[in-house]
Amino acid sequence: MPATKAQTFGNHGRFDPAYHFFIVPLLGLNIIFSIVHAWHHPTSFNIWFVILSIGLLGVAGLLRTYPLKAQDRIIRLEERLRLKAICTEPLRSRVDELTPEQLIGLRFAADEEVPELVKRALDEHLTRKQIKQAINNWRPDHYRI
Repeated sequence: MPATKAQTFGNHGRFDPAYHFFIVPLLGLNIIFSIVHAWHHPTSFNIWFVILSIGLLGVAGLLRTYPLKAQDRIIRLEERLRLKAICTEPLRSRVDELTPEQLIGLRFAADEEVPELVKRALDEHLTRKQIKQAINNWRPDHYRI
């Protein structure tokens, strides 16, 4: 997917309009409506409708988080392979010490600055956000939402 402008730390977060601006608000309003309706008409069916509405919002959340977890696993594998190819010893043997969060943050770093960022991440225990903020030459990832 071609980007219209360069990706940076400040603009790399993305929204899926259908999910973030339609499905989640609709399910949130459904919960509010069902609670109000059950409050005014407290029948077992209306209370069940509240429970079902909360469950639907939970399902929507799971439908979002499960693919993100799968993407994170793929990113971790891809970055481990990339780092072992780019880094020289002794960093290459320390790649497995990086946390999943650190690996996910490093995916945005260009190849030329990866070794220094890996060393800093390991020595200074940098977080994902700190790694992203330290990147000078941003390698965009336009496929993750």
